[in-house]
Amino acid sequence: MDKLEIKATSRTPEVSFDFDNNHLKISGESYPEDAMEFYNPILDSLDAYLENLGSGNCRFDFELIYFNSSSAKVIMMLMDKLDEAAENGGLVEVYWYYDAEDDTMEELGEEFGEDLEHAKFHLEKMED
Repeated sequence: MDKLEIKATSRTPEVSFDFDNNHLKISGESYPEDAMEFYNPILDSLDAYLENLGSGNCRFDFELIYFNSSSAKVIMMLMDKLDEAAENGGLVEVYWYYDAEDDTMEELGEEFGEDLEHAKFHLEKMED
């Protein structure tokens, strides 16, 4: 499967999905005008990838410094898809990175992590 690479803009995150190496990453800020328009191709690519994951492994890194409420809904959708893949036998690890000074992003990571039942969740402080 081809890589999915989307460069960051002032309102959208960088997306780097290296499917061959099972390493998916979203980083930066996310407050697009239309979250679903931006994220639909990402969700579609993730669906196609996870459909063939089987008992394979997948690492998903979230390195977000800000996101709005419509992006939060999409993040929850991403988490649900990852958790379902883990429930179906995949070894899915989710890493949530946050700045040491950003209590809000740490708390949001904790909340997202609590909703995962099957995927392994890691809350990681980023050091300068």
